[in-house]
Amino acid sequence: MTDSSASPRQGLSGPCVLVIGTCDTKSEELGFVRDCLAAAGGAALIMDVGVLGAPSLLPDIGNHEVAAAAQSTLAEIAAGGDENLAMSKMAEGAARLARGLHDDGRVQGVLILGGTMGTDLALDVAAALPLGTPKLVVSTIAFSHLIPPARIAPDLMMMLWAGGLYGLNTVCRAVLRQAAGAVLGACRAAAEPRYTRPLVAITSLGKSCLSYMVGLKPALEARGYEVVVFHTTGMGGRAFEALAAQGKFAAVMDFSLQEISNQVHGSVVNSGADRLQAAGRAGIPQLVAPGAADMIDLPAWQPLPPPYAERPCHAHNRLIASVMATPEERRATARRIAEQLAGASGPTALLLPRCGVQEWDRTGAALHDAAGLAAFLDELRAQVRPPVRLIDLDAHINDAAFCDAALEVFDAWVRDGVVVPGVPARDRHP
Repeated sequence: MTDSSASPRQGLSGPCVLVIGTCDTKSEELGFVRDCLAAAGGAALIMDVGVLGAPSLLPDIGNHEVAAAAQSTLAEIAAGGDENLAMSKMAEGAARLARGLHDDGRVQGVLILGGTMGTDLALDVAAALPLGTPKLVVSTIAFSHLIPPARIAPDLMMMLWAGGLYGLNTVCRAVLRQAAGAVLGACRAAAEPRYTRPLVAITSLGKSCLSYMVGLKPALEARGYEVVVFHTTGMGGRAFEALAAQGKFAAVMDFSLQEISNQVHGSVVNSGADRLQAAGRAGIPQLVAPGAADMIDLPAWQPLPPPYAERPCHAHNRLIASVMATPEERRATARRIAEQLAGASGPTALLLPRCGVQEWDRTGAALHDAAGLAAFLDELRAQVRPPVRLIDLDAHINDAAFCDAALEVFDAWVRDGVVVPGVPARDRHP
């Protein structure tokens, strides 16, 4: 075991980066990153998360210390004979140690190297660190659909580790140099958020589909709130859920729910099975509407699967396209929305715009489907139960009347003390 009490920053003014990897299999790569950081005026604190092999690079934080942080020993972890459980245990220890080093001011960012095993561990470490702390994962599966949305930290950076499977080479060095420079630059520029106004979160899509945030944002800012808008194309909804779970918001206006439709019907453009749960579980007052939940999103760069090939389709760009859900599919989405809202512990109101839930379904528009919309809203009315409050609106979701109705509920919550116009104590700064 090594002594992690010695500071690697002695004589250095640059940031210190926690570099995590397996010293038995990636000692060359870890040493190269350490040298790159030092050459750029930074420092590295190396953590070994390997289990079986003997490290050929002396780490600052040894694998025995990581195992101890997970309330285990390296021998116990190795004796289990299950590499998945072993790495999960090491991830637990690494995440705990990383958070402690950050909170003590000893590291300003983290850089983690790995294949599938290292990436699995890296996601836990990144999730343990607060928003604003630079966290970069260099991974052989960066951007892959193998990585579930629910495990991605809101400000996680990833780089594809080309040529990074076994030892150093010209391609691998090029990637690692960039990674070292990127995380060091991020450490120099980053600042953790200093909340001075209470936050209201709004979910939406681009203005061509859902545009209510155009009216809501200035109205809420005039009331003294800071507005954070999340783009719900999978990762945006994940970031929204992660920050809601941390209690960052005074209230939420979760008006774009097509990620739920996507998840129910098997689209990769989703935010995980717990979408629409975090705010409710945290007791955050939430206004909800089923914006764009009549559509299923698909990659635009490949042919539509046979079940969708004959349906009305909107190609938003060369990356994403949306097909219309059938009435029965919309009923299934409505049932999932009701299930998610049923677990809310805070005040919840569901707005139902009877004239449409996205711009392209207006009367006369290309994706208009009156029967499908009626089936969707009828199923929501049938499935949603008190204490969730249902509010029927004779308006389209993009009409000014929808914004007015949302603000009316919000203002009533403020008057009644349901929404407290203050910043959580844990987020206040002198």
